[in-house]
Amino acid sequence: MKLKRSTIIALGIMLALSVMACAGSTGGTQSNVPETVVYLKNNVHGTERYSGSTRTLRASYANYVGDYQYHAMIPVNTAVTIDKVRGNGIYMTSVADGTKITFEYRSSNMGGLSSEEYVGYITAPDKISLNRLSPIDKKGVADGRAYKGMSKEGVRIALGYPAVHRTPSLEDNVWTYWRNRFATTAVEFDSRGRVKAVR
Repeated sequence: MKLKRSTIIALGIMLALSVMACAGSTGGTQSNVPETVVYLKNNVHGTERYSGSTRTLRASYANYVGDYQYHAMIPVNTAVTIDKVRGNGIYMTSVADGTKITFEYRSSNMGGLSSEEYVGYITAPDKISLNRLSPIDKKGVADGRAYKGMSKEGVRIALGYPAVHRTPSLEDNVWTYWRNRFATTAVEFDSRGRVKAVR
């Protein structure tokens, strides 16, 4: 049977509309709802790798902040999407360049804080202001390092939250970070909460 051109066009439009309606329904496989974007509240340190053209960063609640091969840092206020959160892992993607960030997470070493709660510690719905930081804090944050004279806030943004099993409170005057899986760095603060030594 031969169809008229107008009938074919009408059938094509109806088919397109029905496909669009299915995709927009809750049962469809596509969604027009954008993913929620959040911002890093501190630098994220980790091991950089590439899988084809995709950059990946293997990060940890232990904050591997040392100088080691393939060390890389994602800066504070980087926009990310949270792709998946589960007991021992947090998965994010950088909005800017598509870097896949995988956080190893151990609740028992973070005072029982769940991985979902930890996401709230390291991300925020809006960028954080760095204006109130001192010049030495800003340098440390930009370099991802702890320098003498930095405040506790500056160190926390530069290096991340220290693991609770070695630094039970941010009120403590020694914060322990890992350079790698086997070696640690201690950041020591004076009575005013300023870095006096990094060892």
